[in-house]
Amino acid sequence: MEIEVVTTTDKNIGKIKVTDASQISDIKKSISKVKSALYPDRQSIRLEPRGKTLKDTDKVKDLGLKNGSKLYVKDLGPQIGWSTVFMAEYAGPLFVYLIFYARPSLIYGAAANQKMSQVAEVAAYCWSFHYAKRVLETLFVHRFSHNTMPIMNLFKNCSYYWGFTAFVSYFVSHPLYTPPCTIQFYIGLGTFIFCELGNLSIHVALRNLRPPGTKIRRIPVPTINPFTLLFNFVSCPNYTYEVGSWIGFTIMTSSFSAGLFTFAGFYQMAIWALGKHRNYKKEFSDYPKSRKSIIPFLL
Repeated sequence: MEIEVVTTTDKNIGKIKVTDASQISDIKKSISKVKSALYPDRQSIRLEPRGKTLKDTDKVKDLGLKNGSKLYVKDLGPQIGWSTVFMAEYAGPLFVYLIFYARPSLIYGAAANQKMSQVAEVAAYCWSFHYAKRVLETLFVHRFSHNTMPIMNLFKNCSYYWGFTAFVSYFVSHPLYTPPCTIQFYIGLGTFIFCELGNLSIHVALRNLRPPGTKIRRIPVPTINPFTLLFNFVSCPNYTYEVGSWIGFTIMTSSFSAGLFTFAGFYQMAIWALGKHRNYKKEFSDYPKSRKSIIPFLL
């Protein structure tokens, strides 16, 4: 049978041949042969111009398509690999923070001759550890459900992470920075370390849910690792632990800039968590009803 393919603005692309067993992934490949600029990762296939994006595994037969039916394709724009974006946005903060920490004279001039406080030094180690961990997780832990994202996300994400890194590091590494009391410092440091271990544990647990080379989704549940018990209470404990890490960093440094970074991060991660929580409930009829999205019992 033949399917007519048009853009979401109703511009004709052409007709392609399909069978009842054809999947959306096959249709994307056929479209790219008709219009080479629309490579598969750049396409969003829909039944209606403003309809939801169809999954690559959806079949023609299941979608009720017949000879002469119409499919709509939205151009998602130039794409870039998820791992490439993650590497750029996470490697950047490592170098940006260390410019302020390791070469303070470039930023603060003659005032940089003063000895840096122990809190400022530990803060630099903690910041570097977090982003080094994220780089290594990108390389060896994460399994992405999508191959690419719009290339503009690279500039948006890097601006966010690199900009906030400079903002936080400037004040924490400043020669006039005043550290908090010892007890507050250790409470914050302990919270940071605990939550970093929890965040890593959740990422490993999520990785093990998806076999290599597949897009299989399962309900995440606690493993033998006690850090994963948070799955009993929230859908996205990786975000819960990450927010906890930055709360710990803020307590440890007693820095307004770090607190602002923590709040901005929590706001964005809460949006992501709410979306993923909704998707879990739609996808799995037996999804635990007692779970919240990111904050146990509350949100």
